[in-house]
Amino acid sequence: MNKVVEKKYLLAFCLVTCCFALWGFANDITNPMVKAFSKIFRMSVTDGALVQLAFYGGYFCMALPAALFVRRFSFKAGLLMGLGLYAVGALMFLPAKAMGSYYPFLFAYFVLTCGLSFLETTANPYILSLGSKETATRRLNLAQAFNPIGSLAGMFVAMQFIQAKLNPLSSEERAMLPEDQFEAVKSADLTVLSRPYVIIGALLVAFFLIILLLVKTQAKKEESNDEKFGPTVKRLWRNKPYRYGVVAQFFYVGVQIMCWTFIIQYGTRVFMGEGMTEQAAEVLSQRYNIVAMAIFCVSRFVCTILLKYIHPSKLLTYLGIAGAVLVMGVIFLDGRAGLNCLVAVSACMSLMFPTIYGIALTDAGEDAKIGAAGLIMAILGGSVLPPLQARIIDGKGLGNIASVNLSFVLPLICFVVIVIYGLFITKTQKK
Repeated sequence: MNKVVEKKYLLAFCLVTCCFALWGFANDITNPMVKAFSKIFRMSVTDGALVQLAFYGGYFCMALPAALFVRRFSFKAGLLMGLGLYAVGALMFLPAKAMGSYYPFLFAYFVLTCGLSFLETTANPYILSLGSKETATRRLNLAQAFNPIGSLAGMFVAMQFIQAKLNPLSSEERAMLPEDQFEAVKSADLTVLSRPYVIIGALLVAFFLIILLLVKTQAKKEESNDEKFGPTVKRLWRNKPYRYGVVAQFFYVGVQIMCWTFIIQYGTRVFMGEGMTEQAAEVLSQRYNIVAMAIFCVSRFVCTILLKYIHPSKLLTYLGIAGAVLVMGVIFLDGRAGLNCLVAVSACMSLMFPTIYGIALTDAGEDAKIGAAGLIMAILGGSVLPPLQARIIDGKGLGNIASVNLSFVLPLICFVVIVIYGLFITKTQKK
């Protein structure tokens, strides 16, 4: 029986697996920053959500160039490029803080996520290449298990070292400060917010050097097939499971980011309604966010077991229906009941990204090398949809439904799209 990870590949496997945790950390330290930036700069939630536009926009812009870069050079080169951009983006928080303006932070996020796009486009196939094909899927699942660990670490750092240390003045109190006092508070808060990013940037430089010196290029360099790029795209476009899979992935990433980003706004409203201060409500909301991620982690293992007995497209459909029902609870239930529904949604989302990814590429053959980039580009959903939800939050609500609750109509639509994709695949495979 082949080992999941052979001894000669063990060092490379361990180091590359660390990259899964690194991009999980970046994703989930960033989600609470929408609320943080809104408060620090006295902005609307809509303006604060530009963080997600910059963050996931980097994924979209760099996915295809990253795939072509790895195809032209090697997996190791792709990892180094990703780590380098990630480090540069994180370290750019230092000059952004000195400038004291919002937009340099957005540019830093964009550069940082260009690096994450390289890492995601490179690390998954690299892990597959480190050993036999028979154990490739188990090897990738093992590596992916470290992504939520990084996410939990990011949430913990955001809660303990950023949110808990920001000035406790509420948004309303900040709005009434004289300009000089506001600038002093803003400068201190930006120092708090930037410090974790600068530290991770320094650690990334060290990790870059470790990869450079210790990791050998195990996989063969991809041969250039530039002349086949056009026909490949045409074949992928004619492949309905793939084409619709990209659309489903767009909406999945959108619903994930919306539910994890705006749990802070939702929880803050609930807890302030119970008499808490704004800062205390935000910190407690972040704890609920961590619980949601823990549920996500556990559900991933449970759903992996369920896949032995339920076809992926059917399980995807069931999870989508359950997610839609829970989101309806988020919209129509008030108080902690709605918040608990929002936390529970994470159990439904746990296996969606890899399931859609796998279904979409099942029959792609060699086209999967470029097709994978399209599925990474679909992460744009996490950039486009959160600002739309933020606009609803900044509105007036509908009747007795608060604007925060009403905003979850968008996640509801996303789950409906995912259910339609699951049903389409199930019907197609029966023919």
